[in-house]
Amino acid sequence: MYVLDASAFINEYHTTEQTASIPMVQEELEGEHAFRFDAMEGSGMHIHLPRDDAVEKVRRAASETGDLDVLSMTDIRLIAATFELDGTLVTDDYAMQNVANRLDVAVDVIAQDGIEEQRNWSFQCSGCGREFDEDKDRCPICGSPLSRKNPS
Repeated sequence: MYVLDASAFINEYHTTEQTASIPMVQEELEGEHAFRFDAMEGSGMHIHLPRDDAVEKVRRAASETGDLDVLSMTDIRLIAATFELDGTLVTDDYAMQNVANRLDVAVDVIAQDGIEEQRNWSFQCSGCGREFDEDKDRCPICGSPLSRKNPS
């Protein structure tokens, strides 16, 4: 089963396999893209609501990879739905791909190149320059804000 992100509807993704999505994706779409969602739902696309435990599992994985702050609730629930359905996530979003990879969820990209490797982001203080493995609101040493840093 292919679980579709908004980019699948925007880029007119086609497959002969069964498809699914979540209601929050429909809320992100406008105009013809929203009509495309409605048409696919009318032709058999499954609408799935992920369980809270699956959503929490995705949140933990996103926290571990450092992607939690860049994922929307829609993104998190879409990954959770894909995980529960043992499906393939259809998205061009790199952060979603990174978290899906962490959870061993298959990904199919549409208009972009997919990720080449999983990343565990680090966070660097803008004041003292110290690096941390997990995101915090402020540096515990000097109090300056942290920013996400590519680990490579």
